[in-house]
Amino acid sequence: MATARKSSKPHVVGAPVAEKRVKAKTDIKTGTSDTKTGTSDTKTPARGSQGAVFVDLDRTLLLGASGLVLSAAMRAEGLYDGRPSLPGESLLYKLYQAQGESLAFMAMVRAAPKFTSGWDVDAVCRAGERAAAELAALVQPYAPAVLAGHRADGRLLVLATTSPVDLVAPFAELAGFDDVVGTRYARRDGRYSGGIDGDFAWASGKLAAVRRWAGQAGVDLAQSHAYSDSIFDTPLLGAVGHPHAVNPDRRLRVLARLRHWPVEYWDRPPGVPKVAGLEPYHMLRPFVRPESFPYARFDIAGLDNIPRRGPALLASNHRSYFDVVALAIVAARAGRPVRFLAKRELFDAPVVGQMARALGGISVDRGSGSDQPLRDAQRALEAGELVVILPQGTIPRGAAFFDPVLRAKTGTARLAAMTGAPVIPIGLWGTEKVWPRSARVPNITTVTKPPAIGVRVGAPVRLGLDDAVADSAAVMQAIVALLPDDAQLSGRPSDEELARTYPPGHRPR
Repeated sequence: MATARKSSKPHVVGAPVAEKRVKAKTDIKTGTSDTKTGTSDTKTPARGSQGAVFVDLDRTLLLGASGLVLSAAMRAEGLYDGRPSLPGESLLYKLYQAQGESLAFMAMVRAAPKFTSGWDVDAVCRAGERAAAELAALVQPYAPAVLAGHRADGRLLVLATTSPVDLVAPFAELAGFDDVVGTRYARRDGRYSGGIDGDFAWASGKLAAVRRWAGQAGVDLAQSHAYSDSIFDTPLLGAVGHPHAVNPDRRLRVLARLRHWPVEYWDRPPGVPKVAGLEPYHMLRPFVRPESFPYARFDIAGLDNIPRRGPALLASNHRSYFDVVALAIVAARAGRPVRFLAKRELFDAPVVGQMARALGGISVDRGSGSDQPLRDAQRALEAGELVVILPQGTIPRGAAFFDPVLRAKTGTARLAAMTGAPVIPIGLWGTEKVWPRSARVPNITTVTKPPAIGVRVGAPVRLGLDDAVADSAAVMQAIVALLPDDAQLSGRPSDEELARTYPPGHRPR
């Protein structure tokens, strides 16, 4: 058996798990086009009975602008030798990253064809190939799941960008798009001639290019989706049946509200806000530390087993409501946002529920039988997130609380098999001394003699990924191995000890 492990391949749009992406048919060697629509040289895709999905590139699909990556690739190909950069390029890119498109920035982009006059087309195509993997690494983490859903519904995926087709076609192929609508630079004898062949694919020009593509492909725009961050893409957004504002600039955000267009963010889970690039997790992190809970003494070890990047399932045993505090301290020390599964009742509670959603919590309604929480956790893992899960599902009651053999539901193992994410076991001990299940609030009177809370983070569990029951048992065995020796001793608990394992008002039968 092998430890569950996430693939190290570049972030692939539309098929992050099964790797079943449909290869784009773009001719990445030449990027030529047999029409003047601004599209790449592709075979006409099958007619999309469900419409198509048009996705803007910079600050929509990507975390920022592609221009700096593409410029570096062109420099590496020697295309800038003996030529100055475009006037104000560096400053305009910084402003673009922060605020989105502006008329000044687009004026620079519009002047680019003249700047490239005389460049070798093959060298530019090689620059695009050189930049493709680096651009793929900039894909927003929650974008693949959105586009995978469209792919599953039978829609064509089209990259709709102002960028030159020759430069972005290799990325589009790597990312799994069916086609590219972009700006096509005019050529003569294998070199750029300094003009544009067809539409400058920006604002109304992008809409014209998309309409031409849709007419050739037999796609109905009324059934299509479009995603963009920019107010200048309003013509395209208004022309499709399903417009989406993604990471919108200030003006598009206002317009989206007025027109009731959905506003989405692909860099974080739905419902998680950001202020100056910071999530609530980052704002709360300085305060989530052992010193904030003087009525408990924390002994934490093994944090190095939590990966610094990439997906992972943090699977812990469940002994007390105070487990949340212990795991929150682990998350704070991990230094990266953590998503967690919790009972629906937590999300329904005033104030606390809003905070749970703002932190990216995943609501679990155990009585509904819905697999939505599992799908939400899968999406978070596919986006490279840490997800905290309590495999037991609830705090054991009665004699089961003292059983040295821990039993789990299969959700953790199923998520590991679905995503390839490693399972990191966490053993908690002593949290029930601060907040037993029988109490409505934690005991904060133990400041002078705080009970010890043990937290041990283990190495990834080796799983077969083909038997959820066996893998679930393996996860719980790994957790038990992290607990102190007395946790593995069976004995007869007293009536008082049994009573402490039941909610307030309940008594053992």
